[in-house]
This record gives sequence, C-alpha cells and structure tokens, in this order.
Amino acid sequence: MGKKSKLPSVIVFFSFLVIWQVGAQMMNAAYILPTPIQVLEKLWELRASLFLHHMPYTMTVTVIGLGISIILGMILAVSMDYSEAVERAIYPIVVTSQTIPITALAPLFILWFGYGMGSKIMVTVMITFFPITISMHDGFKNTKREHIELMYSFGASDWEVFTKLKLMSALPSFFSAIKMSIPLSIIGAAIGEWLGSQMGLGYFSKRMLTQLSGAGVFAPVVVLSLVAIFLVMIVNIIERRVLGSWRAEL
Repeated sequence: MGKKSKLPSVIVFFSFLVIWQVGAQMMNAAYILPTPIQVLEKLWELRASLFLHHMPYTMTVTVIGLGISIILGMILAVSMDYSEAVERAIYPIVVTSQTIPITALAPLFILWFGYGMGSKIMVTVMITFFPITISMHDGFKNTKREHIELMYSFGASDWEVFTKLKLMSALPSFFSAIKMSIPLSIIGAAIGEWLGSQMGLGYFSKRMLTQLSGAGVFAPVVVLSLVAIFLVMIVNIIERRVLGSWRAEL
C-alpha cells in the first residue's frame, strides 16, 4: 500500500524532469534554462564548494532562525491564549508583519545588522515565526471546552490544564507549523544571502547568475530543495513517534 501511494508522485516527478529536459533542449539556451542533466553535472562539478563551504553557512542561518522563530512563536501564542487583551493587541501586529514584502525589509536588516549572519537570521525569523505563532494559537483555541471544564472539575490548576491538555492538543498544529516553516526558513536564508552576503547557497546562486551560468544558478536551488525535503521527512518521523505514543497513552 505504501509503494502504491508513492507511485503517483514518482510518475509526476519523472514526467516533470522529462518535460524539462525536452523543453530545455528545444530552447537551446542553457544560460536561461539548463537541462536537468546539465544541472546535475554542474552540481557534481561544484560539489566541494557547495557542500563544504556554502551549505554549512546557509544551514547555520536556517537552524538559528528557525529556532528563534519557534521560541518567539510559542511565546506569542501562549501570551495570546493566556489573555484576550494581549491577543487583541498582538494578533493584528502579527498579521500585519506579513503584509510587508520581505524583499523590502531585507535591505533594512542588512543596513542595521550588516552583511554578517545577523541580517540573514532576521530575514529568516520574519518569514517563519508567523505560521508557528498562528498554528499554535489556533491549536490552543481548538482545545475542547468540555475537556477543560472536566479538568477544572477534578481540581486541576491552570498550569496543569495548559501542560497536560492544551499543549498536547496543540501538538499536531505545532508539527504542521514546523513542516511549513522549514522550507520558509531555507527560503529566508537564501533571500538574505542573495541580497547581501559573501557566503551561502543564495550568494552562490547570485554569483553564478552574474556569470550567465544557468546550471550554476539551479545547482544551489536543487541542494536547498533536497535539504528541505530531508528535514521535513525527519519531522514527519518524529511527529509519528511522538503523536503515536501520546495517542497510545489516551
């Protein structure tokens, strides 16, 4: 059953590669649209620089930015759940923060924090904290009222209701938010590097663009995509184990 469920995605993926290969060959302009084979060849040619020099920098920005986003998102979600006044004050600001194009904010972060890692981390946090905050807030809000009242009737404190009921009920929302935030955090790191950096996969892609190397531009994108897929798969495994054990205890 598992193999059958993956078959459609495999067919679609290879169909996409075939269409890409044929279309790129017909266009015959590798500096605009290289073939998948040319991208793989360039990826192998540049493997040392990509994987040993630029990828660690991008992954460091991604992990730190995602970690800060998780902490910030949890603090905001808990605060809004604890107080309706705080929710009315913070929620509109959280939503408004996502209406500002990140490409407009990124140069400001570079101006304020310089060309170092700090500006890239800020770009990543701006992109990723929103889904974590909103998903966790909705997870807390979706806790069944009758379950809360039942725990209070047994003498549970607010802390016990939160840790043993609300927090556990919000776990599916938390894992969904993390899976959404992983690709966003990688995108945020790449955008920050693209706009101003001397290291990272985003910077490397921009450098290849100035050399009119289409395959060189695509190669870091392939690496970023594979890393995102791999990290989401790890979160899926953790989610199944954590939620499986939690549901088994119910």
